[in-house]
Amino acid sequence: MENDGAATFWTPLIRKADGPVYLAIADALSADILSGKLASGARLPPQRSLADALKIDFTTVSRAYAEARKRGLVEGRVGQGTYVRAKRLGSVRPVASGLVDMSMNLPPRFDDPGLAARMWDGIGGLQSGGGLDLLLRYQQAGGAGRDRDAGALWLASRLEGVTADRVLVCPGAQGAMLAVAGVLAGPGETICAEALTYPGFRSLAVHLRIEIAGVPTDANGLIPEAFEAICAERAPKALYCNPTLHNPTTVTLSLARRQALVAIARKYGVPIIEDDAYGALPIDPVPPLAALAPDMVYHIGGLAKCVAPALRIAYLVVPDARAAARVAGAVRATASMASPLTAAIATRWIEDGTADAVLAAIRQEAGARQVIAAKILPAEQVLADPEGFHIWLQLTPPWTRGEFTLRLRSAGIGVVASDAFALQSPPEAVRLGLGAAETRDDLEQSLHILADLLAQSPAATSMVV
Repeated sequence: MENDGAATFWTPLIRKADGPVYLAIADALSADILSGKLASGARLPPQRSLADALKIDFTTVSRAYAEARKRGLVEGRVGQGTYVRAKRLGSVRPVASGLVDMSMNLPPRFDDPGLAARMWDGIGGLQSGGGLDLLLRYQQAGGAGRDRDAGALWLASRLEGVTADRVLVCPGAQGAMLAVAGVLAGPGETICAEALTYPGFRSLAVHLRIEIAGVPTDANGLIPEAFEAICAERAPKALYCNPTLHNPTTVTLSLARRQALVAIARKYGVPIIEDDAYGALPIDPVPPLAALAPDMVYHIGGLAKCVAPALRIAYLVVPDARAAARVAGAVRATASMASPLTAAIATRWIEDGTADAVLAAIRQEAGARQVIAAKILPAEQVLADPEGFHIWLQLTPPWTRGEFTLRLRSAGIGVVASDAFALQSPPEAVRLGLGAAETRDDLEQSLHILADLLAQSPAATSMVV
């Protein structure tokens, strides 16, 4: 049965005794493909049509189609529907249920076997360059000289003139933040942060018993006047912020606002912790705060969002030698050092151009996924940047963030509600990570489920009996 463009009239034979209905549908689909009843390229019925035929909720069918996609049975085509994939007999993925976890804000996986092989070749090449010393020796807390040089090279396009003596190699951005916050503030003291801020910073503040003062934001990001009011009232020890592709709102602070923040911080003697996790992604970035005020900004340039999360390497640029010594001591006390092995991998990739190639591939894939999301999600509810890979979805009544998150989870999709980020009253919003889905097809399927849910009222999707 070859596809002629029309949907195949296919109704699976399922029984309640077969377990969860969505799995029973996916199993029936697998059986009919293997038996030849459904041929490669056959177009499946629209989800709502199949739901009507089976007299079940459409979210159950959506979840079944998502499960079938995870097994490699079908593929989605934007604006066309869902089709049976070409598969050899016996090559279908085994049954595996679980969430499409869009709560993780991972860089999207690119499809470039040659580049993947190049990354592994670089790792293998360390054997001849580093030998056993790389595996059997400790290094200084701030990183070996060559690794610091590589960090300076990596950051040079954003921080012109940065030198290796101001760069510390840290065990991930979280390790860098922990070290800097511990140096700048003590128990009971205050650090400012955006009212919606990175959950990892909230966690370390609790660990260090540091108070966080939430600075109000608007559609353009952190409000300088609100920051100044807190400086005058509470004398904070630092400002922590994420000025480029802000997590979670995706907003990038303008140059004018950055200059205003720096002027206020200088007026009140407040150092700035700049979390530049996504700073490498824009092709034409706004100058970092550290470029505007290198004498008072601690700049964290991690590799997790732009090269590889598994490396757990971040480059921390400090104002001067005194700050370098203090922060290196904090790294030594909390983590001893960054992993010399992963630091060496990062150095090799930066030196031979692999890191730049990976960054370019991530940028390209992120852009493609943003295009998919823009076609599916209602534009009036979405905050997104075409160069990022997360979305801030603002909910409208009668949906609440709790109910929407719960319903998505029942349909097989994980997202993060605003509560995880909020220092003040949480807005009705959720963050979606576009990079967590393994393929663009998986992402498209998940976003269609999400958009279908948005279009209905909570009462219409209730499964409570």
